[in-house]
Amino acid sequence: MDKEARRKLIGKRIALELKDGDFVNLGIGLPTEVANHIPPGIKVFFQSENGIMGVGPAPEPGKEDKNLINAGGGYITAIPGASYFDSCLSFSIIRGGHIDMTVLGALQVDQEGNLANWMIPGKLVPGMGGAMDLVTGARKVVIAMEHCDKHGNCKILKKCTLPLTAKNKVNLIVTEKAVMEVTSQGLVLREIVEGTTVEEIVKVTEATLTIPENVGTFKL
Repeated sequence: MDKEARRKLIGKRIALELKDGDFVNLGIGLPTEVANHIPPGIKVFFQSENGIMGVGPAPEPGKEDKNLINAGGGYITAIPGASYFDSCLSFSIIRGGHIDMTVLGALQVDQEGNLANWMIPGKLVPGMGGAMDLVTGARKVVIAMEHCDKHGNCKILKKCTLPLTAKNKVNLIVTEKAVMEVTSQGLVLREIVEGTTVEEIVKVTEATLTIPENVGTFKL
């Protein structure tokens, strides 16, 4: 599976978590793929923290509008009725608990629901962005990421080793291999991608997984 297929698979699966009327913040990068896979029959309102409520799917090639970008500088579209506001109001929405779900990328997540996604020591970073506000203010925190890094190291750990963005705030982790729910008893394996096995997921995951009697499957 190539990188684009992995991205589409993760975005499509997370989109199934959306509920009609939800206000959802999409982080930069991979999480923006979710906006391209809204299930039929529901309407959701995607927020970008730079001041837009009502983000639509990615624009078609050649139809980008330089005045419509997300917090990461990527081109977006806006649905009818979208609203625009300054950063002060945007973060008031986030910090005020008005976001039903946020979808964020991650460098590491662990079995306690801790998240590390803002820096690697020794590397230059532009700043922590709004992730710390989002994981605290949103009602549900979903992590969208590839299961392993480019070196083949698992990113789902027993304990994060990078500086934390937040402690015990992650609710759900979705990768191109599996869906894992964070519970008070640790990580529960809820679904695996079609064509793989539970044993294969356990082998490539450092964190301890609880395996229920029935594990579902998902596919592209």
